[in-house]
Amino acid sequence: MTVQDIEQPVVDTEEEQRARQKQITKIARWTLPSLVLLVVIGGWQAYVTLAEVPHYILPSPWLIAKTLVTDWDVLWPALVVTGRLTSIALILAVLGGLAIAIAFTQSKWIELAMFPYAVILQVTPVVAVAPLLQIYVDSAFLAALLCAWIVAFFPILSNTTIGLKSADHNLQDLFKIYGASKWQTLRYLAAPSALPFFLGGLKIAGGLALIGSVVAEFVIGRAGTGLGLASTLLEASYRFNFGRLYASLILISVMGVAIFGLMSLISHLCLFRWHESALKRED
Repeated sequence: MTVQDIEQPVVDTEEEQRARQKQITKIARWTLPSLVLLVVIGGWQAYVTLAEVPHYILPSPWLIAKTLVTDWDVLWPALVVTGRLTSIALILAVLGGLAIAIAFTQSKWIELAMFPYAVILQVTPVVAVAPLLQIYVDSAFLAALLCAWIVAFFPILSNTTIGLKSADHNLQDLFKIYGASKWQTLRYLAAPSALPFFLGGLKIAGGLALIGSVVAEFVIGRAGTGLGLASTLLEASYRFNFGRLYASLILISVMGVAIFGLMSLISHLCLFRWHESALKRED
């Protein structure tokens, strides 16, 4: 037997090892959270069954899943109301935040005059504002919409204002040398610089719009206005219908995850071709 006849061990190259590690990480990103979820649900179901826990203390996952199906005619309209409330509040927050942020950066006097009031809106608890809006606004939906808008508005305003002021000062001087107008400077320099900041604020505002909607429904829905999922959750707690209560809570959580996923997708589509935060790089 010669030396050439002895099989040499196959050693992966560094690129192959890196590709394999990347593939394992990609699979683990989905399988590990799914596995944890299955373990938690299985343990929950086993505990409720073996300990014979009453459903009005802790409903089982099976009861919650069954309630999602049997009470869907009640849950779906509530889901639509909460979703519509959150979507409109977020859209208004984006439009208002962008407009006022641009006004702040174009005029120092407007910023000095109005920014303190924007801060006041942000730091005032929406729970304290909701009852007042319920008194002065005839429509319960409109009152809840104003509450959700107040909560979602400030992250858009603050992040966009910072972003518009973050353009490179050397480039700003260059634009001035070439006689660019304020509109041209805003469009071609400040706006691209502010886009990552705005998208970061959008992710925050999306979740806050849902939180504001739910809090407003909790406060305003107590009067029997029958708003969205939060009002349905409250009604279920009064009736000791804990299956519907947990079903409503799960739908709120799923909506929050969906909103965050949508905002993350929008951010990725806007940035992945050019911004450092979204560019994929080899390890």
